[in-house]
Amino acid sequence: MRATKIVTSFIQDEQKLLILRRSNKVKTMKGLWAGISGIIEKNETPLTRAKIEIYEETGISEDKIRLIKNAAKLRVNSPQYENHEWEIFPFLFEAKNPDIKLNWENSEYIWITIDELKNYDTVPSLEKVLQNLL
Repeated sequence: MRATKIVTSFIQDEQKLLILRRSNKVKTMKGLWAGISGIIEKNETPLTRAKIEIYEETGISEDKIRLIKNAAKLRVNSPQYENHEWEIFPFLFEAKNPDIKLNWENSEYIWITIDELKNYDTVPSLEKVLQNLL
C-alpha cells in the first residue's frame, strides 16, 4: 500500500479551534472542512512542514504560534485513491487573536468549539486526528 505523509495542524485561541473550508481550486476534498494540512516534502520534519503550512494557508507567522502538543502519527485509508493511505502527523498550536489571511487553498474559516466539529462536513478522520491531540 502506498502512503503519503502529511501534517494536520489545529490552531487554538482560548477555547476555540480554527477550521478551514477547502476551496474548489484544490485537487482533493473540495468544500470539506479541515485543519491546516500539507504534504511533507523530501527530508523536512513534520514540525517544519506544519509551520510552513500554517503561514501559507492562514498568514500566521511562526513567531505568533506556540506548539501545545503533537501526537503520534495516524494511518488513515484514503477514500479517493485505491490502495493508498495517509500518514497524518497531528499538531496543536496556540495563537492569541491571530489575523487570518487565507490563500487560494481555502475559501473560508471559522472558529468552533471542539464539540461543534461534528456539525461540519470534514475531511475523513478529522475528529479522530483532533482527539489524539486532546
